This record gives sequence, structure tokens and C-alpha cells, in this order.
Amino acid sequence: MKTEILGVKFDNITMEQALLRVEDFFDGEIHMIFTPNPEIVMLAQEDKELKKALDSADMLLADGIGIVIGSRLLGKNIKERVPGFDFVCNLFKTDKTFYLFGSKPGVAQMAAEKLQAAGTKVVGFQHGYFDDDELIINDINEKNPDVLLVCLGAPKQEKWIYQNRHRLNVSLAIGVGGTLDVISGTVKRAPLIYQRLYLEWLYRAICQPSRLPRLLKLPQFLIKIGLKGRGR
Repeated sequence: MKTEILGVKFDNITMEQALLRVEDFFDGEIHMIFTPNPEIVMLAQEDKELKKALDSADMLLADGIGIVIGSRLLGKNIKERVPGFDFVCNLFKTDKTFYLFGSKPGVAQMAAEKLQAAGTKVVGFQHGYFDDDELIINDINEKNPDVLLVCLGAPKQEKWIYQNRHRLNVSLAIGVGGTLDVISGTVKRAPLIYQRLYLEWLYRAICQPSRLPRLLKLPQFLIKIGLKGRGR
């Protein structure tokens, strides 16, 4: 079941339901999963290419408590937040193979080493500073992973997956932002208390003040939701 938030159609599912559904995605064709938060929803209001990528996804997960709150303000009630990081960490527990693509030089390699030490099957990695798509796509296809994690930040990662979907020999491509930074240990995830209070965005703002302009998208999102709610 889909729930539309400002034109973006989210899958209204729990983490458990998402993990069950993704089992059907390993059928020989490529599938795309994106994890929009309020910032990405706001970007999609004006970025037609991003909107097209989101519309083409096989699954859109509500990554951000703002999405859940927004759905309730509109009377639509998305079941729960499904963070992309947690979703991917659950996939790591399976027997699928992974290719890590994104972040600064050295980060993907560190993440790969940590995951491999924990038993995850990582078959390749590549940092996100590149000029030639062809070399990266050739390496991905040569390594033939089940799952490609693209961590280039929004909206670059969503667009990259969408633009190259027919060239990639993978079953599942997921855009998951700063996941590699956290796995590698170069960026710390918010303490558990912030996670439980849905204040991870606040922790990131405290640790990385440069993110503040991006976080302003949240109040803009809620204002737009409020205006739309009045008119429904």
C-alpha cells in the first residue's frame, strides 16, 4: 500500500514487512530502493529528475520521523519510520553479496573490512569521488554483487542509480546516504537516547553545523504539510 506525501509515494510498511518484501527482489532483474526523508521530499518538489527516480523505485521507505509526523498531519498515518541504515544492517545479516560505492576515499574500504570481519560478504568497493561512470559500472558488473549500496548523498545517489539502472548487473540497488561513514567509524551514529526520541537530525546538526542549511528543509516541509492539511 502506498501513502502519498507531497507527491512522493511511500510504501506504508514496517521494517519487518520491508525485509519480507525485499526477498522477492532477487529475481534476476534490477530493483531500486530509496529512503527519502523530508529534505529529499522537498528537493523532489522542484527537481524533476529526482522525482522521476523516486517514482520509478520498487520501494520507498520512510527514513525520517518527519515523514511519519507529516503523514499523521495529513490523516494518512504511515505505520513507522524505516531508517535506511537499519534496513541495510538487517540485509547484512543475510547471505547476499554486497558492493559498497560512495563516500570519501578510504571510507568504503574501511567499511568493507569491518563488514567482512563480521561475516558480511562484501565483494567490492569504490569511493564516491569519480569522473568516469564506465570504470565503476564495469567493476560492479565484474564483481556481480546481489546488492549495490550507493552512498553519494541525495539527490546524486538516486539520480545515479536511476540513470544507470539498465547498465547494472545487480538485483538490488539502494541509495543510503551516509551509511558507509557510520559503518567505517568515521562518523558516529547518534546515541541511543537521540534515536529513541527521534532526534538523530539534532545530533547531526550539533556534530556537523555545516548541515544546518539542509536541516532547514524540515520546518519548510512541515509548513507545507500544514498548508496542504488545511486544504484537504
